[in-house]
Amino acid sequence: MNMLSEPGRKYRPFPQINLPDRQWPSRTITAPPRWVSTDLRDGNQSIVDPMDAVKKNRFFDELVRIGIKEIEVGFPSAGATEFDFIQQLVKSGRIPDDVIVQVLTQSREDLIKTSFESLAGARAAIVHLYNAVSPAWRDIVFRMSKKEVRDIATMGAKVMRDEAAKQPDTDWHFQYSPETFSTAEIDFSIEVCAAVMDVLQPTREKPIILNLPATVEAATPNIYADQIEYFCRNLPNRDAAVISLHTHNDRGTGVAAAELGIMAGADRVEGCLFGNGERTGNCCLVTVALNMYTQGVDPGVDFSDI
Repeated sequence: MNMLSEPGRKYRPFPQINLPDRQWPSRTITAPPRWVSTDLRDGNQSIVDPMDAVKKNRFFDELVRIGIKEIEVGFPSAGATEFDFIQQLVKSGRIPDDVIVQVLTQSREDLIKTSFESLAGARAAIVHLYNAVSPAWRDIVFRMSKKEVRDIATMGAKVMRDEAAKQPDTDWHFQYSPETFSTAEIDFSIEVCAAVMDVLQPTREKPIILNLPATVEAATPNIYADQIEYFCRNLPNRDAAVISLHTHNDRGTGVAAAELGIMAGADRVEGCLFGNGERTGNCCLVTVALNMYTQGVDPGVDFSDI
């Protein structure tokens, strides 16, 4: 197919965020974020031959050696292979006390319950809930109103809260992602996240993790940074939330988006070593960390044996 002579007749620029007093361009990165590896889930699901349990365990041990403290270990409701690996890892005693594992679940009651079952016996764990919020997903995939989409999120939050109460010996941490955040209306994303917070009642001492994904990278990284700064400014009870980034590389700027997102106020970055991941990949944690290192900032992870 030939390229269009007038691409503007088919495509339009991504809408800007109205943030005339944006602060992030004047900031520099002076400390590392919390690093989260999604290699065992996001990265693994994108390769032709997914890792078996032996390879996953070896990869997990390497992530621990590097110094990654938060590791997404799988999608337990996807099937027995994922569930059994997570249960085996929890029971193995190989998770250090300063490392916390994370699992991903869609906002469906049965899938959330399966996720908690996979983590039975864990010292501490993050349960990562998500549902898509953008107009394309609301109108075309779900055929739901904004209220119905918000209700999916709050229903899932209620199930998480109740399931955590059944296993009081585990130190539970809750994470919520408004999937497709970067292509959704920013104020609606804030509304949904605030509704989830109302259910879970996070505090400064026990904050919720709000993960803001560029599920498909559709704009330049400065726009993503504007979205992050706007979100941080306008989220109610911001002190009770850890703002997390999950960028993708569809436009080739996943690393830049993560760096500018940190400057815009984010606390945490999810990604894969060397940018593995679906389509064109996730944010490359190695690149972001070593970019900091070469600017005089200790990234807090050890890539000396790269």
